[in-house]
Amino acid sequence: MINYSNIFDKEALDYTSYRNLIDELLAKGETTGPDNSEAMLHYTKMNVQRMNRIDKTTVLGEELLLTLQKIEGKYRFLVITEGWCGDAAQIVPVINKIASAAPSKFDLKLVLRDKNLPLIDAHLTNGGRAIPVLLILDEAGNLVLPKWGPRPVAIQNLMIEWKKEGLEMPELAEKLHGWYAKDKTVATQQELNELLKQLR
Repeated sequence: MINYSNIFDKEALDYTSYRNLIDELLAKGETTGPDNSEAMLHYTKMNVQRMNRIDKTTVLGEELLLTLQKIEGKYRFLVITEGWCGDAAQIVPVINKIASAAPSKFDLKLVLRDKNLPLIDAHLTNGGRAIPVLLILDEAGNLVLPKWGPRPVAIQNLMIEWKKEGLEMPELAEKLHGWYAKDKTVATQQELNELLKQLR
């Protein structure tokens, strides 16, 4: 059994600490996780720029804000992520915006996938350790909804198609981030809105 409360309280980072950790590691020529290759460092540097842009430019939609207003309980968002992950760079700042919009209702913490393999292995996507994964817990640390992630359904389906066509990194990454840039967090916000509507 996974002790979500323990992970949330003792191992997870708040958003600012997570961002600072990524910056500190980059300054030493490292990233989160065990792979500090040039490629991973490049992805991480790009992701810092992406997160900065989303932090500055993303505005939550009215429907989503209305959903947040209606929620009466208090919940914990536990996100499994890594600094080198492109999808995480596009999505984690949006989750942070949601938590920040209703701080009396949501507490957000982030946990690194590669330091918490039993946690990610309990929440695989098609048998893989895909991230980011959002877990919503009640105050007692119980999971209250199915996990969400690693990306909106529309781009998940496109990625499956592109892989069938034989596309590989970095071409896949270019197409992925092109899609996110055009979408401007709309699909992510819509799916998270549908998820959060289930909360009381």
